[in-house]
Amino acid sequence: MLIDSHCHLEKFLKRGELDAVLERAEAAGVHRMITVGTSLKDWQPYFDLAAQFPGRIDWTVGIHPCSVDETWEDMVKVIPSYFATDPMPVALGEIGLDHFHLPKYPDEAAELKAMQALAFRVQLSIAYQLGCPVIIHSRNAFNECVQLIDESGVDWNKVIFHCFSEGPESMRVLIDRGGWASFTGIVTYKSAESVRAAMQLQGLDRLILETDAPYLTPEPHRGKGNEPAFVRYTARRCAEVFGLDFELLAARTTQNAERFFQLNP
Repeated sequence: MLIDSHCHLEKFLKRGELDAVLERAEAAGVHRMITVGTSLKDWQPYFDLAAQFPGRIDWTVGIHPCSVDETWEDMVKVIPSYFATDPMPVALGEIGLDHFHLPKYPDEAAELKAMQALAFRVQLSIAYQLGCPVIIHSRNAFNECVQLIDESGVDWNKVIFHCFSEGPESMRVLIDRGGWASFTGIVTYKSAESVRAAMQLQGLDRLILETDAPYLTPEPHRGKGNEPAFVRYTARRCAEVFGLDFELLAARTTQNAERFFQLNP
């Protein structure tokens, strides 16, 4: 049995496709998934899903860097209140920095980067106060994210860089601090040798898998829509990389996700 540790179910929910997605996940041996918040618009729907499917769907709350705009301060004020709910979010995230999706004009880009950094700092402060796991989005901003996490005082053992797409050098930075990384279908791509090398460097004891659905579909379905059932293909490729039986790798990655996110059975 597998856990998809990071997906976004909002689109499936809006299209009326969620029941079918859950059925296909169950058939593929994916018994649990974490649907990850990106802004105020999806927090309540994800809470409702977690309440409807206890032990099957878990949820998080956070402001994705690409959701940071003039309203971010109003959004961030309500984040702590969600951690008093039942079911409670299993992490704060995804939060971080995205220096890939920026305006083309330098002044506008600099302004947005500063806004992202401030929103990230404030959310890290909340995570520090709560002592909860933190899911990091880092795109073209790995070193900057590391610096802000260092400054925040957040326990690195509760930090996971989702959709890790860096190489071994960056992985060593996480290992030295006690941080985690989770891996998507990118590890199935032929061009992702450095990502697979980073995954091996982290080792099996901390290997956590995700789809980031509906994005980053693994081979052999690359180019089509992604969904939680497809974490199975990523797991198969990882089993090959580590030279393990699929069942053993699935069990270990499930245990790792349960440990990091403190998931109740």
